[in-house]
Amino acid sequence: MSELVIKDLHVTVETDDGIKEILRGVDLTITSGQTHAIMGPNGSGKSTLAYAVAGHPKYTIPSGSVTLDGADVLDMSVDERAKAGLFLAMQYPVEIPGVSVSNFLRSSLTALRGEAPKLREWIKEMNAAMKEIGMDQAFSERNVNEGFSGGEKKRHEILQLELMKPKIAILDETDSGLDVDALRIVSEGINRTVERNNTGVLLITHYTRILRYVKPDKVSVFVDGRVVATGGQELAEELEANGYVKFSKATAGA
Repeated sequence: MSELVIKDLHVTVETDDGIKEILRGVDLTITSGQTHAIMGPNGSGKSTLAYAVAGHPKYTIPSGSVTLDGADVLDMSVDERAKAGLFLAMQYPVEIPGVSVSNFLRSSLTALRGEAPKLREWIKEMNAAMKEIGMDQAFSERNVNEGFSGGEKKRHEILQLELMKPKIAILDETDSGLDVDALRIVSEGINRTVERNNTGVLLITHYTRILRYVKPDKVSVFVDGRVVATGGQELAEELEANGYVKFSKATAGA
């Protein structure tokens, strides 16, 4: 059982107009085998939360704490966070020219496991995972995300997730830009990871459509850099019906 605990997290970023506070005291707990969905309007700070926890140097954390199984995440380098069991699926996956998908994945697993997977076993493991996520095996020899469609990039993120088996996965708008078929396949990959590997998932999204396939244990509403409400699936259904206006007004009047 693993647990990512975020307490009173404040995050700032430097802009042309000076220091801007984006997160204003976030409290969240993500536990093994559970999916916690974070929903909120554009500019509410959802992606900032993801990147700050992952260790992006753009963001400064003046106060608050992030721990994984009691260890101080904020004292770790980016690669140490990954080795400790944190995984980030980015909203806009980057291209890596000159590095094949197969080499990228095998190198990543070597870093995580401390030794390289045996080649024959690795090929079998990778091909089985690619088949489940609906990726042609020819993609293994292509450069990472180079020339991939939006849906192919997101499938590749889920392929990484399934092979790396992290303790906690932060998925930043994994449903963005997906058609109906790709959304279903990506969602099935998320569900498999939770069920097979007991991974805890923090699923960041604008929309409820992915929650038709990935049933969250908890749903939190994010507005103006804070969690303003937490509930179950019924909260997602309320947002589907009424949007964020109620929560935005309540925050503005606080």
